[in-house]
Amino acid sequence: MKAKLWILLAVAMGVTACGSGVPNVVPTSYQTMTIGKSDIKVPLKYSATLKGTADVTIMPQISGQLMEVCIKEGQQVKKGQVLFRIDSRDAQLELESAEANLLAAQAQESSAKLEFESNTNLYNKGIVSKYVLDNAENQYKQAKASVAQYRAIANRARVNLSYCTIEAPVAGVIGSIPVFAGDQVSPGTYLTLLSGNAKMYAEFSVSESVLEERANGEANGSLASFPDVTFLFKSGTEYGHKGRITSVTGTVDRTTGALTCKATFPNPDGILYSGIQGTVLVPFAVSDVMVVPQNAIVRLQDKSLAYKVGADSCAYSVIVKTVNFGSERDLVVTEGLEVGDEIVTIGANNLVEGQRVIF
Repeated sequence: MKAKLWILLAVAMGVTACGSGVPNVVPTSYQTMTIGKSDIKVPLKYSATLKGTADVTIMPQISGQLMEVCIKEGQQVKKGQVLFRIDSRDAQLELESAEANLLAAQAQESSAKLEFESNTNLYNKGIVSKYVLDNAENQYKQAKASVAQYRAIANRARVNLSYCTIEAPVAGVIGSIPVFAGDQVSPGTYLTLLSGNAKMYAEFSVSESVLEERANGEANGSLASFPDVTFLFKSGTEYGHKGRITSVTGTVDRTTGALTCKATFPNPDGILYSGIQGTVLVPFAVSDVMVVPQNAIVRLQDKSLAYKVGADSCAYSVIVKTVNFGSERDLVVTEGLEVGDEIVTIGANNLVEGQRVIF
């Protein structure tokens, strides 16, 4: 017991605090640094949701019975590939009827044309009156109008028939399919979502102040001046291709004070899907900031302290404000220190107020 007490007394008497007679324990090692300013890139993080740059909701254009579902959920499809088939029998009959009426109208037009040409010849010879000629011309015009009308009806029937076969308007991935063969569908019935995933965009919100700082800090505040961005999956895994900010909404959300941005990412391997949530990292450049190691900052309840070395070689705590800019090792000090100040880095957690750190 006496031996233990002697060791404690020896440690306690080893060093005396600066400007007082209070004994303190000296850490076995420490380091200091002089505060300066540097330029850094701050990877601001924003929650984002991925969407295909050409997401298309597939719905039928006509009513009918769904005869065939030609694709599966999650299937990669090409542009023009058949997705669904609707019963086409009624549409086929309508087209055949319209084409028959068109042929009859064309035949009537040919007869009216011959009649008009014949009466024109007779009128020029003075055989028929102007009334007969005008009447033949009117019948010819009516016949031509009928042909135009029946041709439009036939074209409409042809379009309706084409609607019975639903094709992919873009290449992409098929979403959920809530319908089955045999279901009755009509315009407005949701069939599936086709996500055009050759490129994907991540939609996220950025505060107006951040974009203003970016515009003021660059000679060119356009979208082209923004840096490449990174997408992180929820697991923290980084997506292998960088993206670019391609659009910013022109209005600020009154509730959040933010603008909606879209960053476009290439998707050559097809591993990105609509609806995936993650994080977009935007590395904004910041100039003339004070960067310190995280181990130089001591957390005391709701305060952050740094130990500044005074002219007497003793360490005195100062309250500082810091910003975590995404680095695993460093922080940015915004208040409490000035350029040229010397602070303790390694060993700061073991210091007490007024302890001598330089001998």
